[in-house]
Amino acid sequence: MRRQNLALVLGTVRAHSPLSRADVAARVGLTRPAVSSLVDELIERGALTEAPAAASGRVGRPGRALALNDHGPAGLGLEIGATHLGACVVDLRGEPRLWRRVEQVNADRPAGQVLAEAAALSAEVETEATALGLCVKGRILAVPGVVPNAPGGLVERVPNLGWHGVRLADHWPDPDTLPEPENEANLGALAEYWNAGQPAETVVHVSAETGIGAALIIGGRLFRGARGFAGELGHIPVQPDGPGCACGARGCLEQFAGKAAVLRQAGLAQHDLAQAGDPVALLAERAGAGHAPTLRALDHAGRALGLALASAVELIDPDSLVLGGAYTELADWLLPSVRAELAARVTVRPWTPQALRPSALGRRGPLLGAAQTTVRRIMADPTLLPAD
Repeated sequence: MRRQNLALVLGTVRAHSPLSRADVAARVGLTRPAVSSLVDELIERGALTEAPAAASGRVGRPGRALALNDHGPAGLGLEIGATHLGACVVDLRGEPRLWRRVEQVNADRPAGQVLAEAAALSAEVETEATALGLCVKGRILAVPGVVPNAPGGLVERVPNLGWHGVRLADHWPDPDTLPEPENEANLGALAEYWNAGQPAETVVHVSAETGIGAALIIGGRLFRGARGFAGELGHIPVQPDGPGCACGARGCLEQFAGKAAVLRQAGLAQHDLAQAGDPVALLAERAGAGHAPTLRALDHAGRALGLALASAVELIDPDSLVLGGAYTELADWLLPSVRAELAARVTVRPWTPQALRPSALGRRGPLLGAAQTTVRRIMADPTLLPAD
């Protein structure tokens, strides 16, 4: 009960600060002595601060304003992609205080080497956070692959990195800073749900970087499946006798709507990509200029994506579909063909084109979701913070 009341008080201050102790008591329906005790504990745990008393013009003793501690507990998010590393630190408000992205090729390199570099970036960013007065209380690592519901930091399979059965603890240099792995698509969907004012309770969030991932929000909660493998939309077959995929199957969606497939169909040479630096930005630039091969490639990708999403709609009956990751920046050219495919195939239930939309966060989603996961846990259970 006390844990729930601590969370209630902390959430109330987060939503409505600045508040006095009396204001909090009035909002949560607890007695002033009870709230005062809870506030004292939250201050001891570093979650709240209390300003000196200030005259309010009201009768009685002046109140002291409570607020979340901007120089206290924080969450650290890390991300490993095929072409980058990322790190983000957020405060208790969930606001990013540090953001780093390092462009580098990670695909087909030894997992231990990539993880060592991620650990070095993590240590650098955590040192910077400490200098800002923040104290990292949790670390989540976003990876573009399968993370089963199993202890020990196991990453089962990451086809686009060439990883199989990688256990983070075997490669991370400092056990005290070992992060918890999570699928990047799951984190992107959670970030969208937490930050973008998403009213829908049942959502399919599909995103693309090197591969294609999806996450399911059902009843306002992330659905992981029996063993944590839910959401592998990129490996749903859209053409059973199609080209081979890195996963070992044939005709997967990634072979038609993944980044590499779209770049190939758009006729972009390696020289073009090397000069551009960001292939997604180059695709958007060429599509905006009316480059016919790029427009055809995006139309083809959109139809394949629409085919896969139609199956998801029929099976799950979501309120909305969200295109995240790189798809967000290509949405102007993908959405028409995706919507056309959905309209042609979703015929046994009501469906409106407006139910499909681009993400508000785009490629920032997974890293932001990783960092905010720790903060969400603290807000739900402040006893995770040790008392001074």
